[in-house]
Amino acid sequence: MNEPITDGRLAKGEQRKQELIEATLRVVARDGLSGVSHRTVAREAGLPATAAAYHFKGIDDLLTAALTRCMDEDTERMRVLAAETGEDALPKFAALLAWVVTEPGHLLAEYELYLLAAREPKLRAPTDRWMAALADFARQHTDDPVRVEMLVGLVDGLLLQALLRDEPPTAARFEAVLRTALGSGRGRGP
Repeated sequence: MNEPITDGRLAKGEQRKQELIEATLRVVARDGLSGVSHRTVAREAGLPATAAAYHFKGIDDLLTAALTRCMDEDTERMRVLAAETGEDALPKFAALLAWVVTEPGHLLAEYELYLLAAREPKLRAPTDRWMAALADFARQHTDDPVRVEMLVGLVDGLLLQALLRDEPPTAARFEAVLRTALGSGRGRGP
């Protein structure tokens, strides 16, 4: 567990790093990965031009921090849902997906970073944690390993397709698709 930062300078430095990560996500959402530079991120954060270079050695470190934050936040949400049992978990997951697609800029930035991880193996740990959390959630609803694998891929596909639509899917639509993918009962095969 992380110890709280009590040194004011360290706390301010950590706050600046978080501001830079948020700014990176906004830049990626607006301009793509090619728009990320220390200067553009610092400007977006409203910080001195040297701030990003001071806190992050290179652009790769900044992008890694942004990807890690996105995936870890998503993973934590999934872990909370995976810990729930009963009929409420699936509608809550569908509602979460519907909420996520209402923030297309943030979702677009996440997928830009997600695709970067496909090219950079060192970035895959956060995406692996996200996929494992999805699989854990699926296992709460089926013991069929094929359905578990299918759900992990399905969620990514649904979110990517939502970025291409003028009207994103509703929670009810997400729930219907998820229920169909998982089957009507535990252990049922495809």
